[in-house]
Amino acid sequence: MKNVYLLEIDFEFNGQRQTITPTILKDKENTILIDCGYPNFIPLLEEAAYRHNISLDSITKLIVTHHDVDHIGSLAALKQAYPQIEIIAHELDSPYIEGKNKPLRAVQAESTFDQLPDEEKPGIEQFIAFLQSVEPASVDVTVSSGEHLPWCDGIEIIHTPGHLPGHISLYLPTSKTLIAGDVVVIEEGKLNIANPQFAWDLDEAVRSVQKLLEYDIEHLICYHGGLFQGDINKALKDLLKVYLS
Repeated sequence: MKNVYLLEIDFEFNGQRQTITPTILKDKENTILIDCGYPNFIPLLEEAAYRHNISLDSITKLIVTHHDVDHIGSLAALKQAYPQIEIIAHELDSPYIEGKNKPLRAVQAESTFDQLPDEEKPGIEQFIAFLQSVEPASVDVTVSSGEHLPWCDGIEIIHTPGHLPGHISLYLPTSKTLIAGDVVVIEEGKLNIANPQFAWDLDEAVRSVQKLLEYDIEHLICYHGGLFQGDINKALKDLLKVYLS
């Protein structure tokens, strides 16, 4: 995985220890960040990038896999701090990133609010307010499925909906690397669908996992879990058995 850098970031959120793995791609002209964490994560991104001798002021582009808050929370702040950054996202996700549409996680939460016990409602109200407080950012370039971007020896956009409708994964043919976003996560060394109970469309999420089998993947990077260790093809098939049996 030449010129692919995993930014492993450990932090505490809502009283729980978590780890996320944004990724940086580099070539002679471009430094591309993929996803950027929660709000106020610039110092954590700076520290993680510095471990690879990369400075955030060298970033030229930022590709968003989808608009969940742990992937776009620092997007607007990064754009303000480093205005040269071009923001790239799937055409279906762009209206949510730009604040034109209500975040779909807020829509989900609101749809179940009236059925919740009264003691749970304040927490959900706080969650909705948090999502809606995330500062929007303008998307400079929208992409669609199958599109090939010319940077870093080539990047193929794979539309992998289900987790959210505009979710994308990235395939790097030269190194046979898949940057999965949240189409799959690593849990206890195994692949799983990210928070299946909250998938926007679980059947579609399963079909997106099936789509990954069309690619020759030697390296699999998950936003939640980092670099997968093991037989990727077998792990994907084992995961599908769980949901298709």
